[in-house]
Amino acid sequence: MTTMLSPPPEPPTVAETSRWLEGRGFASWRQEFDRRGYLIFERVLSPDVVADIRTALAPHLARDLTGRNDFEGFRTNRVYALLAKSPLFAELAIHPLALAFAEAELGQSCLLSAMLAINLHPGESVQPWHFDDGGAKVPRPRPPLGISAFWAIDDTTEQNGATEIIPGSHLWDDHRIAAAASPADFAGKTPQPGRDSGDRADAVKLVMPSGSLAITKGTLWHRGGANRSDRPRMIITPQYCAGWVRQLENMCLAVPREVAASLPERARELIGYSIHPPFMGHVDGVHPRRLLHG
Repeated sequence: MTTMLSPPPEPPTVAETSRWLEGRGFASWRQEFDRRGYLIFERVLSPDVVADIRTALAPHLARDLTGRNDFEGFRTNRVYALLAKSPLFAELAIHPLALAFAEAELGQSCLLSAMLAINLHPGESVQPWHFDDGGAKVPRPRPPLGISAFWAIDDTTEQNGATEIIPGSHLWDDHRIAAAASPADFAGKTPQPGRDSGDRADAVKLVMPSGSLAITKGTLWHRGGANRSDRPRMIITPQYCAGWVRQLENMCLAVPREVAASLPERARELIGYSIHPPFMGHVDGVHPRRLLHG
């Protein structure tokens, strides 16, 4: 007798995504995601929400702290630990559209690995090619261990540094491509002279209007583009990882305990006040949320 296996249940957040799926089922979008390695959904955030995000970021961008190396970008502002800076960013981290794809790929126990604003100023050069779950030294090809979301706060265009991706590269093996990130890209305090631009005929720029969302698999090769315009280009990128993978940002220290206690429950779970089955993440044998609430 043949046993019919039921498909895995959809994440609870899927039910909240229909308004952005353009009449298609979530499964259809996932098939496209599996094939291409990326998706774009235009104008997900309203102009009012985008304006509120700009206001929340303004005092941090006013410090004009620029990158420390070629990877971060010497003409780029990066604002880290966003969940400690405004409750707006917690709402963005748990946005149902991005979270539905993260949970479908990584499971309900997934974590928020990093969340930062990236503001490219005019004259910024291209970033080295990389893939976001490369810190996990697991041989490729393999399923992704992370999902990255890119929220366009400004329009991202051909000229202002739209993120560049290589469609289908999430399926590649461990071959390193030309102009891929190397230890030197993180160590140097000045731009590397004569660095290979790494331009490729098969690369695509994630051009999209303000308020849009792009989602990529953690194994997809990509890079920040060069800003050849006369204005900055800003995005916010929440990055999710499997519940057993170490987060890029130490969220439990980046977000003070009293701030974490005030976050929505799903946001608290994403930063680490949660358990990956059966008991990864416990504190002295108990669930971390019990300690958070005393």
